[in-house]
Amino acid sequence: MIFFILLTLTAFFVSGVFSDGTDKVTMMEGDSVTLQTGVKTIHLEDIKWYCNSIRIAQINGDQSFICTDVQCNKGTERFRDRLKLDHQTGSLTITDTKTTDSGVYELKIINNSNISERIFSVTVLGVSASEKDKMKRKSVKEGESVTLDPGVIKNPNDVMTWYFNDTFIAEITGDQSKICTDDQCEERFRDRLKLDHQTGSLIITDTRTTDSGLYKLQISSSIRRHRRSISITSWKTFIVTVFDFALSSAAVAGICICVLLLVAAAAAVIYYGRHQTKSKDSRRQCSDQKTHLKDSSPNPSDSALMATANETSPDGNERLLIRH
Repeated sequence: MIFFILLTLTAFFVSGVFSDGTDKVTMMEGDSVTLQTGVKTIHLEDIKWYCNSIRIAQINGDQSFICTDVQCNKGTERFRDRLKLDHQTGSLTITDTKTTDSGVYELKIINNSNISERIFSVTVLGVSASEKDKMKRKSVKEGESVTLDPGVIKNPNDVMTWYFNDTFIAEITGDQSKICTDDQCEERFRDRLKLDHQTGSLIITDTRTTDSGLYKLQISSSIRRHRRSISITSWKTFIVTVFDFALSSAAVAGICICVLLLVAAAAAVIYYGRHQTKSKDSRRQCSDQKTHLKDSSPNPSDSALMATANETSPDGNERLLIRH
């Protein structure tokens, strides 16, 4: 019973670990995105969605009231026909996203007097159709490393320049490399950028949610044709999303407390088990002693028979034999 309660408490703390903080979502214009509530089935819960503090969708548990965008706020049509609300979970899907959909989305789940919240930071990147076709997507958990590989054969004279959201961050020129040193770039990627001189790949170590965004590689090549030097420039584009799985301090503290309680409970159970074993052994020893004493005590009937035999024996030899 004790273990069941403690395991329940542990599960409670762990289930709340990933609900803290802000979920960052990055996508390209025209994509669809679903913001999950984490609820499997709505049951007597009122779910409300807000975008930049403006209510954009709502559904209650018995589904007697459902609204999206224009229905929730008359006179507004920011998401006209582009919002879908899952009637089972309350999750919100935004289709055919636009750059103007970027912003802070807030989810509120109201159950009786309890209110739980979740925040999403959504960034929609505007890219051309040609870029979108060539773009590579990378998703990684916070703290892991990600490699942006252009997938080309690097020529010795190529100049490969990396940009993050149109800001210069790194460059390879021949056998020389350069990592950004300006204050903003240095603060964001301090000692976390590496370049592969063989492939031109960019490696981001110990990723953070702030690393999510658009990465572009400009490849400048020079070739000689008909005694003339011709410069060719090509681009490689990557969209990186870093998911936030970091533990909050409160969650860490809660898990530590539960672990300590489990250890204490285990020690108590072991101590109780050993005490019970000792008690059983003690009772068994007492029982064995009583049995031994009972078996070793003379039988009154045997003594009477011996006395009678001694009195009636005809000679001393027979009396001695009876005694033995």
